[in-house]
Amino acid sequence: MFLSDDGFGVETARLLADRDLPGHVEVVDIGVRGVHLAYQLLDGYDTLVLVDATARGEAPGTLYVIEHDVGDGAPPPGAAPALDGHRMTPDAVLALLGTLCAGTGGEPPRRVLVVGCEPATVDEGVGLSPPVSDAVPKAVRLIEELLCDGEPGESATRATADGIST
Repeated sequence: MFLSDDGFGVETARLLADRDLPGHVEVVDIGVRGVHLAYQLLDGYDTLVLVDATARGEAPGTLYVIEHDVGDGAPPPGAAPALDGHRMTPDAVLALLGTLCAGTGGEPPRRVLVVGCEPATVDEGVGLSPPVSDAVPKAVRLIEELLCDGEPGESATRATADGIST
């Protein structure tokens, strides 16, 4: 939240936590505790939705739904996730989870989705840029659709011109 638009996930989680979600849905702001998240996922989750700033080269505020290939949960041979508690990107968390599952016999979530938002800036500063701030309520609606239906709804499909890519 101190790197401008990198606070997209924090703000989206804050708004989601105030919504009336099904009882089996858990909203958690993990922040820099990615190692904690990897261990928590060993408790067994069906679906994981990660929310993060995601630079993919589109206009700032563009939302993405990226389905992560969970595979068999095992990391590639010889791969060891780098453990840096302050730089646990979603990929690093999922790599660590794969290593933990392989070592414990645990199962990763059946489905892993990343709801990302194209940042305008991730320079030092507090507060979201206007396009990313405008994208937060859209991301909340998109995540609610994913949680209820498992797929982005018709409104997300129609909103492609407004910056939602699936």
